[in-house]
Amino acid sequence: MKLDVFRNGGSKTLTLTLGELPNERQAQGNGKADEGKAQPDKGTPRLGLSLAPAGEVQGAGQKGVVVTEVDPQGPAAQRGIQTGDVILNVGGKPVANVGDVRSELAQAKSSGKNSVLLQVKGAEATRFVAVPLA
Repeated sequence: MKLDVFRNGGSKTLTLTLGELPNERQAQGNGKADEGKAQPDKGTPRLGLSLAPAGEVQGAGQKGVVVTEVDPQGPAAQRGIQTGDVILNVGGKPVANVGDVRSELAQAKSSGKNSVLLQVKGAEATRFVAVPLA
């Protein structure tokens, strides 16, 4: 497929190959117990995600936390977050581990916020996702 792109007063023709992504991307940790499955504190909102530090998941890079499981009924799944996505920021603050995520979620909830903005790197792009705090 050919696509003409017009930008800055010029045009360029690109050749694209369209395909279909599999329904579920997979992320595998290093075999250690998944910190993200531990029960959150009562003051920590539940998003329906299991997480692992990106540095512990092959191919995820070194920044953020990787989504290793998604509860299909959870608020994050309803906003399109998928297994294999990498959460880089929560509420505008960089996260490096599950504790960072919990801390930022608890802080947002205690500040009276109804939702939190996540910066999420997926297979195709990095995007911002507002997730309600349950």
